[in-house]
Amino acid sequence: MKKSLMLLVVAASVVACNTKSAKQSETESAAVESAVVVKTIKAESMSVDLTETYTSEILPFKENDITPAAQGLHIDNITVDVGDRVYAGQVVVTLDQTTLKQQELNLATTQDTYNRMVPVHEVGGISDQELTQLKNTLDLQKEVVENLRKNSTIKSPISGVVTARNFEPGDLFAAAPILHIMQINKLKVMANVSEQYYPVVKVGQRVDIEVDIFPGEKFEGKVSRINPALDAATRTFAVEITIPNSNERLRPGMYARATFNMGQREGVMVDDVAVQKQAGSSERFVYVIKDGVAEFRFVKDGRRVGNKIDILEGVEAGEDVAITSFVRLSDGKKVEVRNE
Repeated sequence: MKKSLMLLVVAASVVACNTKSAKQSETESAAVESAVVVKTIKAESMSVDLTETYTSEILPFKENDITPAAQGLHIDNITVDVGDRVYAGQVVVTLDQTTLKQQELNLATTQDTYNRMVPVHEVGGISDQELTQLKNTLDLQKEVVENLRKNSTIKSPISGVVTARNFEPGDLFAAAPILHIMQINKLKVMANVSEQYYPVVKVGQRVDIEVDIFPGEKFEGKVSRINPALDAATRTFAVEITIPNSNERLRPGMYARATFNMGQREGVMVDDVAVQKQAGSSERFVYVIKDGVAEFRFVKDGRRVGNKIDILEGVEAGEDVAITSFVRLSDGKKVEVRNE
């Protein structure tokens, strides 16, 4: 009987020990399983180019409407059509000469009268006042003829390409321009730049121009003019960028992006996979790993450089940032770093 009791006690002890060992193993296993395995990268200090891109439209370097000063004249001839190239000083429109010829006859008559009256005045035949009136009439008639000559034969003030023609020979000129001419062997872009960069932007500074029609290609422009006044409503200032276009690949009206290099600054860079977007908002966050624990942080991200993102706020250089296991991480979660 004694021996049987002793065997029962020993058996109970063994069972208790085995149960305790099993519970201890389960606890240790649970502790190991609760640590999330992650890979990390270090946030790096790096020089970052401060570039700013502004959208705009490509404009002709110069453009002119061909319009005579006087209305109500018939168009005699238009020597160019849409797409034709013209040079500065080229005659492009002639108007009806009838009125001009009539005024030229009147000028000749007035000149003859004045010439005959000069010797008469010298011998006292007419007064000084009468001669002065004749001279004024003559001068006025000269201006009329000169104005008609200038407007009856119209020259292009610029070299360029005809982009619009609104009349035909024989039409009576009204308010609309007869022709529109653009200079396109040089073009320009107007950009409204943020006021913080006013001390940085300089005349002659390079600006990269990109257009959708030539993807991946950059055209070099230069700042040619800076507006000295800022727009109080938008806190921006206008910058004119001139683009050489001798091969005329670019055309007015194209959508353009103008990129300015505003210098450099020291930034904190992390791999783009480390920066996550919070669901339902535009907030970005990372997990910083310290002493085996994940720390959730909102960050303010800047520009992308290759596969790196500039972190403006939220992470310091040298800190370890998680790049895997985001769905299992939370603030304060224990982690096990495995970067091998």
